[in-house]
Amino acid sequence: MTKTGKKLTPMMERYLEVKSQNPGTLLLFRMGDFYELFHEDAEIAARILGITLTSRDKSSSNPVPMAGFPHHSLDSYLYKLIHAGYRASICDQVEDPKKAKGMVKREVTRVVTPGTLTDDALLDPHENNFLASIYFGKSDIGLAWLELSTGRFLTSNTTAEHLVDELARIHPAECIFAEGNTALQNAIGHLDTMLTERPSWSFAQDECESRLLEHFGTKTLEGFNLEQGTPSITAAGALLEYVQETQKSSIPHINHIEPYERGDRLLIDEATRRSLELTRTIREGKREGSLISVLDETVTSMGARLLTDWIANPLTSLSEILRRHDSVEELSQNPVLCSEVRDQLAKTYDLQRLTARIATGRASARDLSFLAQTLALLPMLKAKLSGRKSELLQQLEAGIDLCAEVRSDIETMIIEDPPLTLNEGGVIRPGFSEELDELRLLSKGGKEWIAGYRNEEAERIGIPNLKVGYNKVFGYYLEVSAAHAAKVPEHYIRKQTLKNQERYITPELKEYEEKVLKAEERAIELEQTMFNDLRERVAKEAPRTQQTAEILAQIDVLFGLAHLAMHAGYTRPEMTEEPVLDIRESRHPVLDRLQPSGEFVPNDVLLGDPYGRVQIITGPNMAGKSTYIRQAALLTLMAQIGSFIPASEARIGIADRIFARVGASDELSKGQSTFMVEMTEAARILNSASERSLVILDEIGRGTSTYDGISLAWSMTEFLHDQIKARTLFATHYHELTELTQTLKQASNWNVAVHEQDGEIVFLHKIVEGSANKSYGIHVARLAGIPDQVIQRANQILSTLEKDHIDDSGQTTIPPRPQKKSSHQQLSLFGNTQHPVLDEIRDLNVDEMTPLAALEELYRIREQLN
Repeated sequence: MTKTGKKLTPMMERYLEVKSQNPGTLLLFRMGDFYELFHEDAEIAARILGITLTSRDKSSSNPVPMAGFPHHSLDSYLYKLIHAGYRASICDQVEDPKKAKGMVKREVTRVVTPGTLTDDALLDPHENNFLASIYFGKSDIGLAWLELSTGRFLTSNTTAEHLVDELARIHPAECIFAEGNTALQNAIGHLDTMLTERPSWSFAQDECESRLLEHFGTKTLEGFNLEQGTPSITAAGALLEYVQETQKSSIPHINHIEPYERGDRLLIDEATRRSLELTRTIREGKREGSLISVLDETVTSMGARLLTDWIANPLTSLSEILRRHDSVEELSQNPVLCSEVRDQLAKTYDLQRLTARIATGRASARDLSFLAQTLALLPMLKAKLSGRKSELLQQLEAGIDLCAEVRSDIETMIIEDPPLTLNEGGVIRPGFSEELDELRLLSKGGKEWIAGYRNEEAERIGIPNLKVGYNKVFGYYLEVSAAHAAKVPEHYIRKQTLKNQERYITPELKEYEEKVLKAEERAIELEQTMFNDLRERVAKEAPRTQQTAEILAQIDVLFGLAHLAMHAGYTRPEMTEEPVLDIRESRHPVLDRLQPSGEFVPNDVLLGDPYGRVQIITGPNMAGKSTYIRQAALLTLMAQIGSFIPASEARIGIADRIFARVGASDELSKGQSTFMVEMTEAARILNSASERSLVILDEIGRGTSTYDGISLAWSMTEFLHDQIKARTLFATHYHELTELTQTLKQASNWNVAVHEQDGEIVFLHKIVEGSANKSYGIHVARLAGIPDQVIQRANQILSTLEKDHIDDSGQTTIPPRPQKKSSHQQLSLFGNTQHPVLDEIRDLNVDEMTPLAALEELYRIREQLN
């Protein structure tokens, strides 16, 4: 019943029933050839999709808002809804309307959320689309993440301190967690991910482990190298339950779960990833202009996704890095092979996502054809890789499974270019099935008889323009124009009258129509049965095709890095365990590719014996200090993913972590000022860096008073030098810090060279030994367009300060302003009030606290400080 007491139709009763079973989602309700939305869902869809908002029961005093779109446009509209931050439940007709008794049965066939996308139309082919799960255990935090479109499933245990960094590395599209966890929402709410609360019971430890065991068909998880009872298993089980709930179908392509080992990966925190612009630029959030945009020379979607993963997880194992370097070197020395293999790889389809669609029963005949075409390329690819010298290439070649019988089954049954759907048949090859061929012949023969019958009737009754047609309402018919209506025989049965035509049927026509339609219907049913059987057989081979897909992705990345090395003039770096950074004539990898050839000025990066561990870099703005220090970090990271680097030669000590404190930003949504953000990031570095780390700092201490800032920067530099002993590049405008080289044995001064002549400044963008004595800030201000009057006054003040900046009373002497005195007194914005200062912050003993409690306490103190 409606609010007005009016009885609902059976259709609307079913709609409201399904809606109540799927809260928090937009319900797309299939009605004939359209998906319809009602009530608030319709209003949201009309606004997001730009479709017309109409209403149901317009004559009622309370019409129901309604909006819809054609069913064949589902993908494009679903894409807009999901990327606008909504979840959608797809309610389809699950029985043939022709065979339905009463209202067609409707059920939700899947729930689509940002983290559970599987359709190519909704996914970026070059990026992973992870769904993550978080569970707070007694001592650690369990973390699991899954790429549903490929079946890759990983898990690990982390801490409250590292949780945000881990999520920044994974970059999930959606993250699930137990309801009511506000501390977690506050901690990760700024990340670009949809947060989905789940019932607490879905994270029940025993049930989660049982769910995993049942899915993988094992009695223990030890075979996956997972330890029983850990929080990561609970997170993984809750994630699997969510996927099963949303997909409404089997997910056999998720046939493996692997622990993520952080010990052999270089750690990069969230701030450093953002500062170095590894996959997105800071300002516009675009892929273009980031590191991956210039390193990606892959030719397959699988390879592009894997390269993103390599950049997010650089290696720290010397042997593994050398294996990759050996492969890239061998390939870069064989340009013909490199070109031929890349040409072959470019012809392959996305084998990972094809396998997932096949395994979940959503693959079309065209998908199977694409799989067969990809498998057909494998013998030649395998032959091209045979005889390689590098160990990794040999291993990859040996791991390629040709899946010959899978390919044979598909090619034997499916035509070369099948239609997208099975609705009209024509998918199975002629000659494959004798029964199907007979049905097709009968159907074709019947149609030929109908064409002959039309010709005979036209001649017999003298109507040369007699036509034969077909529609779903009354089947085949004969159409006579009004001009010849008098010639129609008595045994013709009139079925439809149009403006200038009459349509008739005859007993003979209906008899053959039945034979034709039965043959067609039976042929289509038989094709569907045969196709489903084939798809199930191919799905059982999913582990084999998945393995080959992973190998093809690695091959693509290695050949892409080799292609880049050849065409961009990159050099193989020498890798060592020693804490050294000796890179000659190095270039920034992004700017080097984006700027015209030869314009970027190369520089040496020299850290470690005998050059010192700490490099203090001074010089003007816009001269290249920030570019130089970022360059050092990016080249180190590139070397540790297995890439060659833009330099003439290099010796790079493997870093366990890279830290970047670059640029100024605030986070007003969290109540954090620029200086608070700066100090928080600096604290992370000072508390986490080791002797093997690489630290790059830019303008530490500039967000507070000059003396406070210099004191902090001075003390931090001493701490990095004496206590941590990390390789450090520190760009600063505090020229006072250059005096540190007198007391710190492993510190050295470098500056950006400037040519000054007749009052004009030329930035040479060259890093040279020694310290700068000017910052040229006023010159930069002039270049930025500051009015000349301001520039002239600034030069006057600067000249006075440089001559004698302190008077006898200890106060700064500023020359009088060249203007008339104001007739009124200017009031201070803050009066005489002083900002309160915390004298002491008590230390947190996080070792004796649960991860959730530690996170809540950290959040509380941050709010108190703000």
